Order: sequence, then structure tokens, then C-alpha cells
Amino acid sequence: MADEVILLNFWPSIFGMRTTIALEEKGVKYEYREEEDVINNKTRLLLEMNPVHKKIPVLIHNGKPVCESIVQVQYIDEIWPEKNPFLPKDPYQRAQALFWADFIEKKVCVCGRRVWTTKGEELEAANKEFLELLKILQSELGDKPYFGGDKFGFVDIVLIGFFCWFPAYEKFGNYSMESECSKLMAWGKRCMQRDSVANSLPDPERVIGYVLHLKKLFGLE
Repeated sequence: MADEVILLNFWPSIFGMRTTIALEEKGVKYEYREEEDVINNKTRLLLEMNPVHKKIPVLIHNGKPVCESIVQVQYIDEIWPEKNPFLPKDPYQRAQALFWADFIEKKVCVCGRRVWTTKGEELEAANKEFLELLKILQSELGDKPYFGGDKFGFVDIVLIGFFCWFPAYEKFGNYSMESECSKLMAWGKRCMQRDSVANSLPDPERVIGYVLHLKKLFGLE
């Protein structure tokens, strides 16, 4: 009996991109269901499958929900271990990958949001911190092709969704990612050569349009 896999998602979500990329990397067949209004009109299925956070993405595997994108990527790696393993087998290397994923989740995601939701001095502080965080990640990447070394892996999947948001950060933060974080940009372009990534990330211009819509909706213009 074939696995039934459903992904509830919203197209600009960096979190949902992780899960999509993970499924694509493993070659898992799945049904994609777009949640068209995750702010004001969440579907009944989303609320049933994620009653705690009531947020996308939700991975539904044979009727059972798995919530939170980093948990989903780990789950996908464990359920379909044969192809393209994401996490290293070595316990220390595995711990390091989980550490950097947690850093991205708790630091980069939170600060990145402030770049387009603040103004004036708050925006200046957010810009400074955001670039500092990205430079820490760039230092960890070093001269490696990917964060895990020669292979595209867990930390790459967790971070790469930001690549299509970088033009929005540049627009609202008024800086150049290429001049500030050239190695990280080269890494992003390398990742984009993978079908799993190219097929999962939306057009950056569309992301900018979405952010402009949100700024107008919440009176942040």
C-alpha cells in the first residue's frame, strides 16, 4: 500500500519551503494543498491537523499530522532513509547540524521578520543584527560547497528558503546582500541549481509583492 502524503502550505512560507524541498529530495510523491488565507481564513483541515499552533506547514502522512518544519524535515529523513540522507550519522556532526538549524530558527527567522515590520531606529538595529547573524552563518559555511560539506543536507534545507526573500530584505533594509555576504549568496545560487530547490522557491519579485501587501494590511507602510 502506497503512503498517502499531504502537505498543507502557503507559498511564501520559508518554513513550508523546507518541507517541500525535503520531500522533493527524497522523491516522495505527495499532494500539495495551498492554504490561501492563513491570516483570516484557515481551513478546517489545518485547524484539525495542527490544533496547537494552527499554522502551516503541516505534513500529513497516512492521516497522521507532523507539525513544525524542522521536525518535518527530520521525520522525512527518517521515514525515507534510502535516498539523499540529510543528517550525518556521526553523533557530533549530527548535533552540530541540529545546533545550526536551531540558530536559524530562533535567531535568523525572528530577526528577519523585523527587517520588514519596523521603521527608523528599530529598522536600523534589525538590519545590523540580521547581517551579523548571516555573517555568522557565512563563517560556519567557510569554503565548503554546503553547510554539511560536499553534500546538500539538513542545514542547507533549513536555510535556503531565505534566498528568495533576500531581495525583499535588500529592498526594505536598503543594503546589498552580494556585497555584505558574497559567499552566502554563492551558496544560495549553488543550491538553486538543484531541482528540489528551484521547484520549491517562489520568484523573489512575487515575495516582494507579498511583503508590500502585508505592510499595507498591517499599516506598516
